[in-house]
Amino acid sequence: MASKLITLAPHEAPNQLELSLRESYTLLQPKLTPPLKLIIPSPEEYINLNKAIVYGVLCEPNLAKTHMKYLHAIVNDGYCLFIHLISQIVDGLYSKMLEFPKVQLIWVASVMIDVSGVGFDSLLVSLLRQIVGGDFSEGNLWLSFEIVNLFTSKWDSILDEEPLVLSSALYTYLRLLADHYRLAQSPKLIVLKRKEIGFCVRMLREKFHLCLRIGRDLVRLLQDLVHIPEFRAIWKDLLLNPNSFQTSGFTDISHIYGMKTSSRYFLLRITPEMETQLRFLLTHVKLGSQRRHQAWFTRKFLFAPERETLVSDIVRFICCSHHPSNEILQSDIMPRWAVIGWLLKLCSKKYFEANVKLTLFYDWLFFDEKVDNVMNVEPAMLLMVNSIPRYIDITNSLLEFLLLVVENYDMDRKNVIYNGVSSAISMLVSKGVIGSLDIFSSCKLLSPFVKEMLQRFMSKVQSGNPSPEMPPEYLSSEMPPQTSPNPPYLEIQTHQSAKLRACPRNAELSAQHISVLKPTSAASLCEGQVDNLTNLIRKIREFMIISSKEGQKLVENILRLYINPANEGKFGGIGSEYLACELKKELELAGYNLFSPVGSLPNSDDNADDEVQSVTAAIIRTFIISQHQSIRLMLFWWSRNGCLVGPRLLSYASRLAHEAHEAGYGASYTTDINYTKMPLLKNHIEGYMSLTTSGNDDHVNGTITPNPEVDKKLISKMIDSAFASYRSIFSHAKDSLSKEVGIVPGKLLSMDVISCSLWKSKFFKDLFCYIFSNLPDISLSDEDVILLLVTQLEDTDLLYMQMDLGLKRVTIFGEDVKKVLQLIRRSIYWKQVDQHNVWGLIRSELTVSEFPVEKLLLGCFFSTDFDSKTSGIVVGGHLALCSSCAPTPEIVGAVMLLPNDKFPGFAGAIFSHWTVTNASMFCNSVADFLNKLGNKNGKSPLDWDGFLINQSGLLFLLEYFKAQGERGVNMLEKLALILSNLEIRPGETTVPMDTG
Repeated sequence: MASKLITLAPHEAPNQLELSLRESYTLLQPKLTPPLKLIIPSPEEYINLNKAIVYGVLCEPNLAKTHMKYLHAIVNDGYCLFIHLISQIVDGLYSKMLEFPKVQLIWVASVMIDVSGVGFDSLLVSLLRQIVGGDFSEGNLWLSFEIVNLFTSKWDSILDEEPLVLSSALYTYLRLLADHYRLAQSPKLIVLKRKEIGFCVRMLREKFHLCLRIGRDLVRLLQDLVHIPEFRAIWKDLLLNPNSFQTSGFTDISHIYGMKTSSRYFLLRITPEMETQLRFLLTHVKLGSQRRHQAWFTRKFLFAPERETLVSDIVRFICCSHHPSNEILQSDIMPRWAVIGWLLKLCSKKYFEANVKLTLFYDWLFFDEKVDNVMNVEPAMLLMVNSIPRYIDITNSLLEFLLLVVENYDMDRKNVIYNGVSSAISMLVSKGVIGSLDIFSSCKLLSPFVKEMLQRFMSKVQSGNPSPEMPPEYLSSEMPPQTSPNPPYLEIQTHQSAKLRACPRNAELSAQHISVLKPTSAASLCEGQVDNLTNLIRKIREFMIISSKEGQKLVENILRLYINPANEGKFGGIGSEYLACELKKELELAGYNLFSPVGSLPNSDDNADDEVQSVTAAIIRTFIISQHQSIRLMLFWWSRNGCLVGPRLLSYASRLAHEAHEAGYGASYTTDINYTKMPLLKNHIEGYMSLTTSGNDDHVNGTITPNPEVDKKLISKMIDSAFASYRSIFSHAKDSLSKEVGIVPGKLLSMDVISCSLWKSKFFKDLFCYIFSNLPDISLSDEDVILLLVTQLEDTDLLYMQMDLGLKRVTIFGEDVKKVLQLIRRSIYWKQVDQHNVWGLIRSELTVSEFPVEKLLLGCFFSTDFDSKTSGIVVGGHLALCSSCAPTPEIVGAVMLLPNDKFPGFAGAIFSHWTVTNASMFCNSVADFLNKLGNKNGKSPLDWDGFLINQSGLLFLLEYFKAQGERGVNMLEKLALILSNLEIRPGETTVPMDTG
């Protein structure tokens, strides 16, 4: 009997566990079928019955409840064996399991919680380990949803029986949320993220004493999520109001620093299969023979860019959960530091690399020889030492990272971190891992920059005074940095482009600090500080924490000062990219992510619309109004570094156009523009007035413009400028992506449209109209955009779109015949309903435009892509299109020339329709066509060298003219004369067309 539990490849041997379960079920199936006979089984029979019930419950949906009732009747070990078998299946077979058994696993876990089965917590942990980080497949997201739903629905039962497993779930979902929020625009993640946030926040607010069991890594996980409003509030309480957690003994975040994280938590983010392969690599593979094993591991577990988030989890596992024996340490087996060095090189993005470095050094920061193990800090030291001299760049990078972290991780608790790092180094020296730090200070290849930092660190340790600040030259470099958008904490580069991107706890402010800062406004702060833009930037974090509105004003004023020609040369040559990086860093330290999806940003104090009142909105507004090249370069930098600049600009521009339309702007409106109830339009106009008002220093491109009158001309200028701003970002992104393999630039616009539609689905149809009207050069006849339109719009919206096309309010195809032909040829591969929808739009637009339908008709029928099996809907579309067009000589002539071997009868059907709807014009067009056909010196409406008259069209004309009396007889005679005089060359039939 074939397995109903797992699927195996042809080359794979049968799995012994699955085979054992299946054999037991086959043997005992009669005993498990009602009516059930209850007996006291022997120990051997009990084992086999549990195996059979496990297989039946997972693989027989109709009998699952019956099998479970039988288990309840015979159980004598508190379900220990049953749960053990289920856990074995999850650990060893989950990746091979069929879909239904996976669904049953969740049900079984729920039942075991209800009956308080012995070891149900281990089963839940096994399921948690199967949720793979960086995996956005449907199956993985489904498992994540089901498990968090299970923890939420069974909260009370789990809390009563096995409360510690809740801390395991918290660790898992804090890590998963960091991944899931990287795909904020994905609709399938919205519900899942809400569930995950709800569970984690409940744990942190209600059961903080359980959360503390995680230890210091709880802080590391929370700092990844500070940009989420719910976690930002928790973070503030951790720093400023620890008593709100009502946990005895917890009075300061440093209390968590001193708590070592148990190794069992690091196993949660490593699947059992991954753990097996890593332990094999670290216990059996010799150094020098590891390449093929590493290549296999990469293909198996790190094959997608999103999987890079796993690297930090793997490094934490290697450092804290895998401690090799002395025998292995003294052998030629591949050491842990070498594996970590390899993993670091796999990080293609800087913020992933920074994450890995932080996990590598995390125990260094709070090391306590009484509770911490030297094996946790050994790999980082050996990696730095053994990279000298061949891989000195690794040594420079890691040591610089460590020293900058020491100075900047927690400014108010710097003594704790200094003590931790110095204790770690002392332990490494005393245990003989290294002789002393002279190995670095005496190294001639080590960067002078890093050497000076090391000397300063050692002098502070020896003096016992870590509080003095490092001078600016040790925190930044000459070159502007290239940091990445996520996560909102450390990212440190080599000293050529070094700039610390400190973790959110740098945003910590005491109540005294806040009271001092409150009276100062962003506007007054800018006065008198024009000469020091850096000081203004450093104030952003403080103002954002006090009030997001004040932070917005400060950023807006910084930009205005920066682009004002009057201040040229006053900022020490600060470049656009450097300023972009600094602004982004300071905002992220305050928990604000630039250019996040609309609606996902933390609201300001007055719950303002973040597309109207936010830092991102202020930057967009300033750029649209000023069109300043410096801000454009800043936007390019943010876009390259992962920010959603394009979607936010497109969303802003389309909403601006929408509100202007609602306020009275447009050709069909005669009333005055009333923008007072249109928040985005109102703020944009006010921003324009402010930036262009004479008498202050904030001028557009340095020019003084009088206060303008708000009229339709000004509104039109604003809308044009908004879409021009998006076009510049789109062109830059397209040029950048065109250099990368596998990236299709044409999909950029559709991706941005998808993001916008998720943010404002109510205006989806209007969004398309504004895009086609204002961005015709990149949207007309674009396959991805039009496919998105026909698949996402409701039937009613499509109907309104057809009406707008018929009234010439919008154009979505344009007049480029080649582009429309290409779109139609590609549409053959769409779903049928989408093809029908697009032809409804084509017919609505082309019948009221000057589009040469005859060229489209001939282009399709003479195309090699056109055949009777796949092109039925296309032919139906042409039939409806031609029927809706007037029978001009050009289109009548095109129908007369259609090939006979593709859909015979098409021409006759069109002619039949025209004789009913417009007989007079049809006859005149036929006569005109025949005249030009018979006049060798005349110019035909279509240019050809050799041709064949369409047979069905010709037969219809003959029958039709016979029935038309005297005029018909004349037409027949003329047609016969022309045809007899024409030189027909069937073998050379061509219809050259100018389809451009």
